[in-house]
Amino acid sequence: MSDETVRVRLLFADAGSFHEQDLIVPASALDGVDRLIDAFLEDSRLLKETYLDLDRLSAAWVVSDSD
Repeated sequence: MSDETVRVRLLFADAGSFHEQDLIVPASALDGVDRLIDAFLEDSRLLKETYLDLDRLSAAWVVSDSD
């Protein structure tokens, strides 16, 4: 099992305002998903480790350490 991780930036929408949050997730959690949001919807490990308001989650993307 690999300990490799990636940083994912999440964009939340709330009553016309937006805010971003970065999470460090196992790279393996992103394997086999077409959209990053699907990783959070389908991987129970990710949902156990962090609370996400999926109704307000608008976008998710991988960011590099320099971003």
